[in-house]
Amino acid sequence: MKRVLITGAAGFLGSHLCDRFIAEGFYVIGMDNFITGDHKNIDHLLENPNFEFINHDVTNFVSIDGELDYILHFASPASPIDYLKIPIQTLKVGSLGTHNLLGLAKAKNARILIASTSEVYGDPLVHPQSESYYGNVNTIGPRGVYDEAKRFQESITMAYHRFHGLETRIVRIFNTYGPRMRLNDGRVIPAFMGQALRGEDLTIFGDGSQTRSFCYVDDQVEGIFRLMFSDYSYPVNIGNPNEISIKDFAFEIIKLTGTDQKVVFKDLPKDDPMQRQPDISLAKKLLDWSPKVDREEGMKKTFDYFKGLSEEELRKSEHKDFSNHIKR
Repeated sequence: MKRVLITGAAGFLGSHLCDRFIAEGFYVIGMDNFITGDHKNIDHLLENPNFEFINHDVTNFVSIDGELDYILHFASPASPIDYLKIPIQTLKVGSLGTHNLLGLAKAKNARILIASTSEVYGDPLVHPQSESYYGNVNTIGPRGVYDEAKRFQESITMAYHRFHGLETRIVRIFNTYGPRMRLNDGRVIPAFMGQALRGEDLTIFGDGSQTRSFCYVDDQVEGIFRLMFSDYSYPVNIGNPNEISIKDFAFEIIKLTGTDQKVVFKDLPKDDPMQRQPDISLAKKLLDWSPKVDREEGMKKTFDYFKGLSEEELRKSEHKDFSNHIKR
């Protein structure tokens, strides 16, 4: 049985990846320190004989007993409300954490997949964004702690690939959604759905003309899985190119939830990207991958998940205005 280490295992994407690799017959070692992860995302796996969990911060030395075939590094805050609140930890997990895991992969002769992000493109001057675009990032802006952590992560990964001959893979993840997202994590979909479920008006930052492209979690996991077992070492975009403005998306949420909330507008946070749409030509060619779940279907599944949360969980998720964290 092949053994795989998944960091950030108690997070949204990490926990879904644990499910997928177990279903594919792997022995999964999950690792998380619960800074942003949630125990409930992996509770269903704790009795599974093909899963073990290690509570550990990957910015400290990482040691795994026995053989290890694969590593997926998904440990990192991924939402603005998190990485603006813990900027140093965000930088450390992208740098020290990645260095530790690359060292582990080298010691174990394991293939490693690094979770990068569309945020490496910053506020793009090219649309849609392809892997050949170098980005437009403010290195000293408040969002730079996340953007630059991921850009450095890609650089050190390629250095290990070129200098040590390490088997590496890099996925650039575009906005992904689905069950197990946190309602209070500051991202668009959980923020809108939490507000709708609590009967609050939906908050848009800026005039709502900025665009996003949302990929359902099952499609994202499929793309990541295929990339891990491909022969390609350079970054690959995985996302859904179906683009929509935030304003139009807010009205989609109101229609989906059957509520009659208004839309209210607040100042746009500094360096918030105005456009986000993946060019997935490479993923189609290399991985024979493209998203299968359309937004209407995926949003219904996600809303059904959020509707199942307790009243206490909904209260805990009350909208937090993270724009205060985003100052020059």
